[in-house]
Amino acid sequence: MIERRQVVGARHPARVTRGGFALHAGALLLALASGWSASCAANPATGKSQLNLYSEAQEIELGRQAAAEVEQQMAFVDDPALTGYVAELGHKLAAASERPGLPWSFRVVDDPVVNAFALPGGFIYVTRGLLGHVSTEAELASVIGHEIAHVTAQHGVNQMSKQQVAAGGLLLGMILSPEVAQAAGAAEAGLGLLFLKYGRDDERQADDLGLRYLAKTGYEAREMSAMFRVLQEVGEISGGGRVPNWLATHPDPGARRERSEQLIAERKYPPGQVGAEALLRRIDGLTFGPDPREGFFEGDTFFHPGLAFQFQIPAGWRAVNEKARVVALHPDGVAEIELALATGAKADEAARAFLGREGITTITSRKGKIHGLGAVLADFSVATQRAISGRAAFVEKDGKVFQLVGLVFSDRAVVARDAFERTLGSFAPLKDRARLGAQPQRLRLVQLTAPTSFEQFRRQYPAELEPRLYELINRVDDPAIVLPAGTLLKRVEGRKAGSQVAGPPLG
Repeated sequence: MIERRQVVGARHPARVTRGGFALHAGALLLALASGWSASCAANPATGKSQLNLYSEAQEIELGRQAAAEVEQQMAFVDDPALTGYVAELGHKLAAASERPGLPWSFRVVDDPVVNAFALPGGFIYVTRGLLGHVSTEAELASVIGHEIAHVTAQHGVNQMSKQQVAAGGLLLGMILSPEVAQAAGAAEAGLGLLFLKYGRDDERQADDLGLRYLAKTGYEAREMSAMFRVLQEVGEISGGGRVPNWLATHPDPGARRERSEQLIAERKYPPGQVGAEALLRRIDGLTFGPDPREGFFEGDTFFHPGLAFQFQIPAGWRAVNEKARVVALHPDGVAEIELALATGAKADEAARAFLGREGITTITSRKGKIHGLGAVLADFSVATQRAISGRAAFVEKDGKVFQLVGLVFSDRAVVARDAFERTLGSFAPLKDRARLGAQPQRLRLVQLTAPTSFEQFRRQYPAELEPRLYELINRVDDPAIVLPAGTLLKRVEGRKAGSQVAGPPLG
């Protein structure tokens, strides 16, 4: 997809320098004893005691910092009507929660993956992939309500507090020094919060609270169990592909669906609003699946219509198109090639910035041309525990600089030498009109004018989509059953271009 974005390295846990933590053992024990009771607080949603090292103001600030990094790392759907609709629904659910006064924010991430996530303090995100798979407003509300519950029950800051207790000295340092606490909070803030894993109790609690919010706002509670079933099938159809974290955390979403159905029966929730037409009208025209404008593979060639370039990955290598880069990996994992946008508009400027990084030693650097484009080519080494050799090309095109970097363990350099040469030299302007004009698939609503089976509908509106997925996004279990006139169905319009991955499967 190749957007220029700041890389924050948030997948790694925060590292805090311990140089300022040197205290006598007695003072540490005293600090721990005096601070412990203040660290255990009542869960705002359940009233039960739980570990929490953060005040509400700190929790909100933590979420704000993470949300700022989300906005740097991810793209968002540019549709004010749709994003306003999601935000209105989210605020309605949040108002029914135990923490209505948080600075709630709801945004739609431009990502085809079916997903949703929450950050502390009330920052909630759903993907357009999720929106393309829901069929009622109540289904969407069940997902958003679940994510709101993670915030109201402070699951994120509770998990972070547990991690800090496990770190030992970090907890003690935070108790003794507000400055240390502030630094630790900043270090933890980033996108690392997205990779916190909630425990089974947290997920069950979020399910229960989400059902509560769903019912309090007048929605049909049974739509949550319907959503579990749909997302379980989506995962099966995609071969174990990513699903929302509230399903991916556990191996058996079917059991959670059964539990939600049991809770609904026990609590005798009254029938509520489903809102099928309201939701479907809002997603008419939504991009469905990967957007080829952001790049796609055909065989070993990557095409990017939006930026009008192409290049080849080495045969037999595994490659993936990510939001900010394209990465190709050697079958043995000893080498990789990455393409991304560099900072600056000149190749020599970008080369100097890259080669000037700590740990990099320049071996050669020279100006040249690649398919008529101005470039700087460089060989370098990286000082690590296992030496790394690298080759890079910084190519100017349309006011941007494309940075192609090949890295290989020096003792295996021979396996990548020719691959680096071919791949870096293959970068070229994309001129093929058909590929330049590639457009994404879109959802279009069709209202049946006469009783029609889904089999008939599919013949009338064929789609380049797995047959079961086409049925699933329309909530059709038996395609032979005749649907009444007036039924709204989703048509998937357009051709599916290439793939977001290339090469042999992993493993």
